[in-house]
Amino acid sequence: MSDKDADAEFRSVVDEFIHLANKRSETVPKENVNMALLYAAARFSSFIVASHAPDVEKYQRDREAAAEFFLREYQRMLQENLDDYAKVYNENKYAHLMKKDS
Repeated sequence: MSDKDADAEFRSVVDEFIHLANKRSETVPKENVNMALLYAAARFSSFIVASHAPDVEKYQRDREAAAEFFLREYQRMLQENLDDYAKVYNENKYAHLMKKDS
């Protein structure tokens, strides 16, 4: 798979998750949807680490490095997206999603 194809596949999966999160935010507080996404990411990341370890000893040895990797990646992605929102914040592009809570 080329880098271009891998990026397109990655973006497609991201868009599916965002679509589901937006849909669920119609009936569930968006903060709860966000926490559910974080929990799901943590759970799936843990599964990925376990699936790469042939035994529990290797899993235990890999845990700390894996946690550091996922935390670093999350922080990088969060900063990237916060920067993106800062650029378009005043354009009201996302106003329909940023309803003020009562």
